[in-house]
Amino acid sequence: MMPGLFGGFGNYFLPILCGSAELAYPRINSISLLLQPVAFTLVILSTAAEFGGGTGWTLYPPLSTSLMSLSPVAVDVIVIGLLVAGIASIMSSLNFLTTVFHLRAKGLTLGILSVSAWSIVITSVMLLLTLPVLTGGVLMLLSDLHFNTLFFDPTFAGDPILYQHLFWFFGHPEVYILILPAFGVVSHVISTNYCRSLFGNQSMILAMGCIAVLGSVVWSHHMYTTGLEVDTRAFFTAATILISIPTGTKVFNWICTYISSNYGIVHSSSLLALLFVCTFTFGGTTGVILGNAAM
Repeated sequence: MMPGLFGGFGNYFLPILCGSAELAYPRINSISLLLQPVAFTLVILSTAAEFGGGTGWTLYPPLSTSLMSLSPVAVDVIVIGLLVAGIASIMSSLNFLTTVFHLRAKGLTLGILSVSAWSIVITSVMLLLTLPVLTGGVLMLLSDLHFNTLFFDPTFAGDPILYQHLFWFFGHPEVYILILPAFGVVSHVISTNYCRSLFGNQSMILAMGCIAVLGSVVWSHHMYTTGLEVDTRAFFTAATILISIPTGTKVFNWICTYISSNYGIVHSSSLLALLFVCTFTFGGTTGVILGNAAM
């Protein structure tokens, strides 16, 4: 989904929204596009190993770092595929940021840039901050597996929980990396179909920034069962529940834009956007409950 929502919509819409003829680095853009099928192929090839990966999608050690696991070759291929996909995403992020900050049309300031363009900018910043952490984590896995290091081996003072922190530091922001471009698309659809600016346009951009910041500091709510301190669990519970404030702001603004217009549902895209808002509201409500460590 990420190559489509982030790379696909970003490549197509960002030059249009910024008034530029092309992205800043067309050749780097082509390389990042060509690296994606290579990464997909490598990950799929892991299923061609004798026993497959056998580690789940999280690659938790010690199962993924033991040469006695089902198939260390499959783990190698998955890790290399993740590294290639990460390189492609970082190149796309740098390309999008350079385009927005240096190739905007004359007179188009950041203050009047559309919500859709801001969603790509914020997503790019999140990728640049979190992807290197995942890269370091999977390289440490590869090193433990083949080069006799002991980062995650508790027998020699390693810590398997360290990998979980590194993985989820990227894994949870990835949720918002996927959803923020979708927020931008839905905002653009509603604004265009109803021929008006979004209600609280600037607050929508601020809400996306708050979602990005809060979403990057709540990774340990995936690790409540690993023996975290009570104070640590309390912090991550509070930060997780706080995300409901900016997300609620976005839902409120979308609904107000719809109610304040006189057009009704005139296009199928309008109906799909409203269905997205309803689905997101129902799903997001569960996050307020499940984010509580006491649950």
